[in-house]
Amino acid sequence: MVRLFTAGSSYDCGRGVTATVTALPEAALSLPSGQVAACDPFIGLGDDVDPFTAEVDPGTYLIVLSVVELTRTELPEFTDERVAAAWLQISDKPTREWTLALSDGQSLAELGDTEFFGYGVDAGTGCFVDAAVTVPLGDLLGEDCGPLVTALFDAENSMVRTPAVLADPESGHCFVAFSSGWGDGHYPTWVGRSVDGAVTGFVTEFFVVPQPGRGPVCE
Repeated sequence: MVRLFTAGSSYDCGRGVTATVTALPEAALSLPSGQVAACDPFIGLGDDVDPFTAEVDPGTYLIVLSVVELTRTELPEFTDERVAAAWLQISDKPTREWTLALSDGQSLAELGDTEFFGYGVDAGTGCFVDAAVTVPLGDLLGEDCGPLVTALFDAENSMVRTPAVLADPESGHCFVAFSSGWGDGHYPTWVGRSVDGAVTGFVTEFFVVPQPGRGPVCE
């Protein structure tokens, strides 16, 4: 995971496509209850979102995006940018292992070798949020999600390169949204733990670059 969030890291995606980490934009997320959740905010907020079983201390934490630039050997003039992953950083302790983040009722024993739990994306957008405030934040968005659309696409914000923070002006509750790789799909979140078992972070991966044990994925 560290490589994915190191500027200059390069990946051979196959079919003449190379992905290089070119930007690591950041945003702060408040977790008033420490119950971390991830979802597509366009379709997930406003309902109860199941938090991950791995809880953290209430506080404000940094979210970092891994933005990669894609180039093609046969079309050197062609470039594209995508968010390859989003990292909610909880601790600066070294991460010993990354495992699939689970919610109540989910078990790794239920999964096949290539299966995973994750969240569905239907609007090209993912987010991290505190599960305790998803309902009021959904009310803030309204039926047309106008405030979120504005936050993602206003004149000073690039949805690909910059995370969008949307906050309730009265309570201060917020979520951080970002582009989800190639767009719609189903994406896993991983939880990192230190040698003493403490949670070090959560990473949602969007299948833009190849990872160990998985073949080329770039399109």
